[in-house]
Amino acid sequence: MAAQGPMAIAMRLRNQLQSVYKLDPLRNEEEVKVKIKDLNEHIVCYLCAGYFIDATTITECLHTFCKSCIVKYLQTSKYCPMCNIKIHETQPLLNLKLDRVMQDIVYKLVPGLQESEDKRIREFYQSRGLERVIQPATEDSVPDPAGLPYASFDHSKAHFYRYDEQVSLCLERLSSSSGKDKNKLTLQQKYVRCSARAEVRHLRRVLCHRLSVEKQQVQMLFNNESLPDHMTMKQLWLSHWFGKSQPLVLHYTIKDKRGR
Repeated sequence: MAAQGPMAIAMRLRNQLQSVYKLDPLRNEEEVKVKIKDLNEHIVCYLCAGYFIDATTITECLHTFCKSCIVKYLQTSKYCPMCNIKIHETQPLLNLKLDRVMQDIVYKLVPGLQESEDKRIREFYQSRGLERVIQPATEDSVPDPAGLPYASFDHSKAHFYRYDEQVSLCLERLSSSSGKDKNKLTLQQKYVRCSARAEVRHLRRVLCHRLSVEKQQVQMLFNNESLPDHMTMKQLWLSHWFGKSQPLVLHYTIKDKRGR
């Protein structure tokens, strides 16, 4: 059976309500009670048999799973566990996308699930002595095109929390030179956190700005091999650092203006 997106699933749920309860929940003003078990096939993860948490959809077939479940599964497979379609030849994690619409549907349908998950996350941070900084959402906030509120967001704390995936990097200078020139052209703060969608060319620009050098003087390296400008941090992580602990270690070299 062909995979269905969130809108198709929502319409199917509506049709199911009409057939079972002889009511249209979108038009009838009376309260409609629905048994969760009648909807479980649409909101339960195939891998863990629990309700979706951080619902994540495979872009190739649109089947949805818990994020942690599908990421763990794809460590040993590159096929969808439901339809067996090949997700990606070498990097299946690239074809996963967070499905916020589906997750919102699950939280609205299952009483107490969101509160229980929030409590579990708070306990996780507290047990490790970490501070969890999140973006407050208010009724006055205006959603952006992606459906995320931003009007009330304190941008001075933007480096603490981001909606997109983040990757931690350690930028080490690879150089045999010594003395004042080396210290001058070496990052004082070598640890960086950026979006997984950032490309190598973006790192080069950051280095140029911080070290006051020209772009053609900066070269990014991994294991002494030059990295192409178009490569994203996610591609680099999955192809060279997957399974290792953060941060991802990259090297850079600074050529002098004479090209040495």
